[in-house]
Amino acid sequence: MALTGLQIYKLLPQTNCKECGFPTCLAFAMKLAAKQAELKACPYVSEESKRQLEAAAQPPVRLITIATGERKAVAGNEIVLFRHEKTFYNPVPIFVRVKDTDADLAAKVKELDAFSVDYVGMKLRLNGVAIENASGDANKFATAVETVRSVSDFPLILIAKDPAAFEAAMAKANGAIPLLYAADASNWQAMAELAKKFKTPLAVKADGLDALANLTEQIKGAGVEDLVLDPGARDFLGTLTLATQIRRLAIRKNFRPLGYPIITFPGEGVQSPDEEPVLAAQHIGKYAGFIVLDHFTPARAYALLVLRQNIYTDPQKPIQVQPGLYEINSPKPESPVLVTTNFSITYFSVSNEVEGAGLPAWLLVADAEGMSVLTAWAAGKFDADRIAKAVKTANVEAKVSRKRLVLPGAVSVLLGEVEESLPGWQVDVGPREAVDIPAYLKVKP
Repeated sequence: MALTGLQIYKLLPQTNCKECGFPTCLAFAMKLAAKQAELKACPYVSEESKRQLEAAAQPPVRLITIATGERKAVAGNEIVLFRHEKTFYNPVPIFVRVKDTDADLAAKVKELDAFSVDYVGMKLRLNGVAIENASGDANKFATAVETVRSVSDFPLILIAKDPAAFEAAMAKANGAIPLLYAADASNWQAMAELAKKFKTPLAVKADGLDALANLTEQIKGAGVEDLVLDPGARDFLGTLTLATQIRRLAIRKNFRPLGYPIITFPGEGVQSPDEEPVLAAQHIGKYAGFIVLDHFTPARAYALLVLRQNIYTDPQKPIQVQPGLYEINSPKPESPVLVTTNFSITYFSVSNEVEGAGLPAWLLVADAEGMSVLTAWAAGKFDADRIAKAVKTANVEAKVSRKRLVLPGAVSVLLGEVEESLPGWQVDVGPREAVDIPAYLKVKP
């Protein structure tokens, strides 16, 4: 039976030394109970407590990190089956596969690394590349790794069949900690030795859950603990069924042999490239830890990155836009400054109406903790002080020559207070509904 946070706390040294990274032993205990921390972070816990806390100290899905310098791709540490139960924590890292036979490898990787999506004030990006030893030549594989490392600090997944190819590739990895793919029943001893030697995570592949669980136990017994699972399925139904079973066994049954992130290859399970993002979308929802795409286009990647962001947003918190000053239709210094909150629906409602009408304007998004205009005002999160702070933080005065703010009509009551907080500014009250903003701006440009 899992221990509660208070039960765990009683077994800790209770010194509040903070060396575990948490402010108190109680905070650390709560994280242990939630499967979001590991007991080894406490340097002073007794051996007797360690034995009692072992089950509580490990997250049901082990945290796996692939890193190149400061750039990381992280999966695992999930504690629920369904997002609405609490939240999902680590957005699925999305990789794109390249091959050591690609003639334009450097240019391709540069394109992938440069790609980003501007989504409600956030920059969404791909997380890395998977380099495949398609040639079967260890030296060519090593050269490909060297080429990729010379143009990008992307985290890496290395895919090969021959352990010697990994040896050659790691010599050119230049300090990167990649995921090695993959150990199977025929080569797991050699792959386990490689993972231990280079201190890298190791992907484990087997057909079916029984074979996969047996293999992970053998590899863990050989001294490798950072594992990623490939249960072998590639089609829609097979990947959904096995991924759900693995997640359920890990979360509900605390079945350690399958308590690891899953890696998926949606391009291998479809008939055409156009179907790949559909299967990848299924994997984002249920329950990939790492996804490796075979076909990249900006449009497909855009859809997947936005879907991932939405699924991995805390359902107890609204989707928020980054506070700041946004440009709509190339505004001029004399264009009006519209004010709204950082609730994403409010932001899009206003920006889409103004942009669709072709009217230039500045949109000042104030931090209202993700609430809509009326809700934020009622909660005291959208008032004159916050609006004035947003004006100063975004350095609006440096970008406009006409100091004019337009408040949402629903909070016209704030007019006088905003005028007092921003002397020298003309403060107007706009319409209550976003749909009426274009007509308003045409009358009062």
